Amino acid sequence: MEARQLSGNKTTPTQAAVAGFLASIDDAQRREDCQAILQIMQRVTGEPPVMWGSSIVGFGTYHYRYESGREGDWAVTGFSPRKNETSVYLMAGGPGQPELLARLGRHRMGKSCLYIRKLADVDVAVLEQLVADSVSEVRRRHG
Repeated sequence: MEARQLSGNKTTPTQAAVAGFLASIDDAQRREDCQAILQIMQRVTGEPPVMWGSSIVGFGTYHYRYESGREGDWAVTGFSPRKNETSVYLMAGGPGQPELLARLGRHRMGKSCLYIRKLADVDVAVLEQLVADSVSEVRRRHG
């Protein structure tokens, strides 16, 4: 049991209110963008939003275990409004992802984070497809 505690995530689901968190976003446009992303993710996952730590809105959960022995639980998908960008958490490298990213619009992609400055910079339908494909891949691999 101790090994799992040491290797698990520090960021876990909380009882904090998602609505209150989103209402606290100072920038009106970012707040509106986050509400739209929340609606997309809730529609795609069929799951309610849950705060993970103090700044991540997550949907659903899955358990992962790496070959290294590290394991934990994480949100199937989620997002976090940061100072300059909104991070969208996706499973990296899913089928068709490079083609969708090429059509998305202005963004940056990290290992499993999509960074968007403004929702107006991207094609929202493509974003929704990226989220849906990522959710399907997570469920396929960890379901």
